[in-house]
Amino acid sequence: MQTDTFSLARGFTATATACGLKPNGALDMALITADVPCSAAGLFTTNRVKAAPVIYDQEILATNASAIRAVIVNAGNANACTGPQGAASCRAMAELTAERLGCRADQVLVLSTGVIGRQLDMTKVAQGIASLTGPTAHSGAGAAARAMMTTDTHPKVASRTITVAERTVTIAGMCKGAGMIHPNMATMLAIVTTDAHAHPAQLDRALRIAANRSFNRVSVDGDTSTNDTLLLLASGASGVPVSDTPLTDGLAFDDFTATLTDVCIDLAKQIARDGEGATRLVEITVSGAQDEQQAHQVANAIARSPLVKTAIHGGDPNWGRILCAAGYSGAAIDPDRLALWFGPPEASIQLVAHGLPLDADLAAASALLRQDPVFITLDLGLGDARTTVWTCDFSKEYVEINAHYTT
Repeated sequence: MQTDTFSLARGFTATATACGLKPNGALDMALITADVPCSAAGLFTTNRVKAAPVIYDQEILATNASAIRAVIVNAGNANACTGPQGAASCRAMAELTAERLGCRADQVLVLSTGVIGRQLDMTKVAQGIASLTGPTAHSGAGAAARAMMTTDTHPKVASRTITVAERTVTIAGMCKGAGMIHPNMATMLAIVTTDAHAHPAQLDRALRIAANRSFNRVSVDGDTSTNDTLLLLASGASGVPVSDTPLTDGLAFDDFTATLTDVCIDLAKQIARDGEGATRLVEITVSGAQDEQQAHQVANAIARSPLVKTAIHGGDPNWGRILCAAGYSGAAIDPDRLALWFGPPEASIQLVAHGLPLDADLAAASALLRQDPVFITLDLGLGDARTTVWTCDFSKEYVEINAHYTT
């Protein structure tokens, strides 16, 4: 989707500005504003080292999830490992934003991303917040999506609509993320909006289901960040309620969750495709598992293997690395039942059957690894469960980006 035509769900507006937090002068602050107090839910990093905004947002959503008015975002500084001063800076961001919008500070959520261990320049932040709510701000969700970026090469947005009794419900979101990406979220910030009417508890349930099928199924480099945050905000502007029971004029919870999941999968795949130094998206499906947890455990090990990812980058059909990763995943697999394919289902090449190599066309297999996206399917031969995860290849550019990230 083109970011210049992207918009959030009804009831939300977005602005962006540059206040100097990014050395290159690019957009580095964004503000998402709800026209009226809205319901919200959030999921956060499982890393025990949590950034100040993560702790702050968790506290706000625990006490005020039904009356959120805004999300203020800065890029270029993670405000993580910054102690009491960092916590105070986070609160000040919320207070300054609330003052400009005429709402309470506990109605403002805060997101930060960037370098860890550096204090925010609050003079610049204050100037940025003033600009975001003034006539010089860049308007539009596309500009806000660009402002969230760090090492991303492009903004990431997705939107879907559902028609209910001749009324339209929109779910539209944006995210950033390219490095420090691994399940249990990733170095990602995501804001998803909807104009459906839903209670915080409904949003929380739907978001957990969606995240487990999307953002918790993506890996770039095996690192889980200090700042991961996924927010879902509902304005109710469509007038269509999300219902746990059938309503003639309502949106079934399962249908809402399925559409939300579709949006989140779209965004998660964009993160994997834009992994630092990546040249192509990799989709790994593990089938024939005893349950989904086993399938995910195996797929996750393959997705985070540097040896698998570098082989894909070089177009090397070194299938042994994939079986090796499955073997050390910790899942109780049977090596004699493994089967492996490269390529999409309609044009795949099988390389392994019953745990042993086949006389496959390795040149053709290599060509499949050079396509974008790359498809890998491993069947465990143990049951009917399956799952899919998304990752990317590893190139020398990944090392170059991360070798000099703070210098």
